[in-house]
Amino acid sequence: MIGRGRGNVVVTGSNRGLGLETCRQLAEQGFSVVLTARARSAAQAAATRLSGAGDVQPAELDVASRESVAAFASWAKRELGPIQALVNNAGVSLKGFDAQVVQETLAVNFFGALEVTQALEPLVVDGGSIVMVSSGMGELSAYSPELRTRFLDPELDIRALVTLIEEFVAGVKVNQHERQGWPSSAYRVSKAALNALTRILARDSARVRVNSVCPGWVRTDMGGRGASRDVAQGAHGIVWAATLGEGGPHGGFFRDCKPIAW
Repeated sequence: MIGRGRGNVVVTGSNRGLGLETCRQLAEQGFSVVLTARARSAAQAAATRLSGAGDVQPAELDVASRESVAAFASWAKRELGPIQALVNNAGVSLKGFDAQVVQETLAVNFFGALEVTQALEPLVVDGGSIVMVSSGMGELSAYSPELRTRFLDPELDIRALVTLIEEFVAGVKVNQHERQGWPSSAYRVSKAALNALTRILARDSARVRVNSVCPGWVRTDMGGRGASRDVAQGAHGIVWAATLGEGGPHGGFFRDCKPIAW
């Protein structure tokens, strides 16, 4: 098995931006980091950039492909071994708004995180961490009271959450989503769904710590040059959530290591 130092950490979508900096900070803290990207060549190039930070190895993982997720999970079980933390960082923010944008956004930001978590959670050690890199844009004030109630239902399970998100997709296809109480933003909905997934997983698992983190508005390709934070500031809260010790928070939403409202 590969793990050395403080344990293995897997970071999805980490060949640039926040993911790359998260890998850097974790490696500098002594973790064995698996840096993933859709193309192995991109992962390899990024890992080479971090060669002085510590133990960073590249791996191919396309979170929107079930085949890729299954192949990565099989490799991890066979070659990597126990995982100390999983950071679901992979995300997209696409221009425009239509059914195709909605489906492509959800495929990465929500369903990708769900698939990866379900595949790798059995490998996460007792007391380990799963981190969902979310956004303040996932906050529920943009939704109708009925939808907020459904998202926050303490009995909500994964099947019901998927049904809820499929209703959004169906509403967009017939241009009825706003009348149904949804915002016209695929990104917002994907992050609200990711936060709901965090609450469900945290409720259902006392073995592994699960939290969502908002890194803030960060100067990356996604955030743009005008963002207020650099990647080191943005990654700090993600790394904090990935390295929580015994007694750390479970099932929360955080920015700058402090709880914020769903």
